[in-house]
Amino acid sequence: MRTHIPSSLPFSSSASRSGRSARSHRASNPAPALTRPSAGGRHELGQNFLVDRRVVERFASLTAATRGPIIELGAGSGAITRELAALGRPLTALEIDGRRADSLRREFEDHSHVTIVEADALAWRYPSAQHTIVGNVPFHLTTAIMRSLLARGGWTDAILLTQWEAARRRCGVGGSSLLTAQWDPWFTFRLHERVPARAFKPAPSVDGGVFTIERRSEPLVPTAERAAYQAFVAEVYRGKGRGLAQILRRTSRPVRAERVAELLGAVGVAAEVLPSRLTGPQWAALWAGVRGAAGGRG
Repeated sequence: MRTHIPSSLPFSSSASRSGRSARSHRASNPAPALTRPSAGGRHELGQNFLVDRRVVERFASLTAATRGPIIELGAGSGAITRELAALGRPLTALEIDGRRADSLRREFEDHSHVTIVEADALAWRYPSAQHTIVGNVPFHLTTAIMRSLLARGGWTDAILLTQWEAARRRCGVGGSSLLTAQWDPWFTFRLHERVPARAFKPAPSVDGGVFTIERRSEPLVPTAERAAYQAFVAEVYRGKGRGLAQILRRTSRPVRAERVAELLGAVGVAAEVLPSRLTGPQWAALWAGVRGAAGGRG
């Protein structure tokens, strides 16, 4: 792992606010004398801020094991931002709430390695250079943020906090999601811990989960085949049948029964196994077998 970590993250699917650094923003727009924002987040922005010190320190320890510049998705009240700033690495903290962004700019004005940007994390232009992503993700935007993150280059590691069930599925616990299966050949997903709802303010209706994503140094499927591979995985996930053996015989790349048995045997899964139970290496091996099954279509 080689990355950084988040704090509390208020994303929004609304139009992007202008990305202004702490220094340039202060030069053109002196900070007004505002009262400090309340500790709780805004419901309309999906803000649930971490208030459990143990969880914040857990984020810090995961980040400390990584390297490179840090981009925090949703600085919020700054609980995690302060821990990240203490690492001494270049830190860019995105915050969509202008009032909170202004408050954090004033707090970190003497920290030259910290930049607070008022921006929508879904619309902000991320750097192409290597960096780490950290974020306490608004539960209702988990899928949108994950799709945006996985499709981007540049970052090497991500440390995320999402709804517990989403975190489990992303990491293949109890069966993986379609999204994870489509990206497994290029990333590894690891579940770290469950975070109780009481660790947030305001408390959400469900628990959260911390997990990490690391970009593989050597992908299991050639990048040039990514679109075809992902289309294949989607078709298998949505295919009809009581298990992989039946599903594979009914796809747009139909495989003969005897060839299916050979493929599944080589991958190490039974005929009745469901798509959600395959690991990243198994998906990659299955794709290679189906793609190269000369004479196996019919």
